[in-house]
Amino acid sequence: MASLQQQTSSGSDGDPRYSMVDTRKRKRMLSNRESARRSRMRKQQQLDDLISQLSQLQNENNLFSQRIDVAIQMYTGVASENNVLRARLTELAERLHSLNSVLHIAEEVSGIAMDIPELPDTLLEPWQLPCPVQPIIASANMFQY
Repeated sequence: MASLQQQTSSGSDGDPRYSMVDTRKRKRMLSNRESARRSRMRKQQQLDDLISQLSQLQNENNLFSQRIDVAIQMYTGVASENNVLRARLTELAERLHSLNSVLHIAEEVSGIAMDIPELPDTLLEPWQLPCPVQPIIASANMFQY
């Protein structure tokens, strides 16, 4: 049996048809290996590109988060300052009202006419000021630091 296999294999080696098939088969195998290697390299390059893009997007995300935090801090500061200013406005309006009351009493007692300005309602309600509505202009780099 072994001698039969040896004859068959030695016979195919001598046949030029089989040697061309073997050569084509070897070339095809080499070509397939090279194609597979290029495919793996492309996949690795795509993976590297995606990892790089992920890193870049995470950095941008962190930058935006920092900008949002700064904007929130600024908003909180402005809102608290606005609350302080409103309280101060109320306090000063009450003081002006008290002083005007004292002046009215002094005017009645002395009989001398005084020009006592009244507290305008628009001071306590600035949203009712008689001024034209103007658009608020903002620029793209308004919040850059």
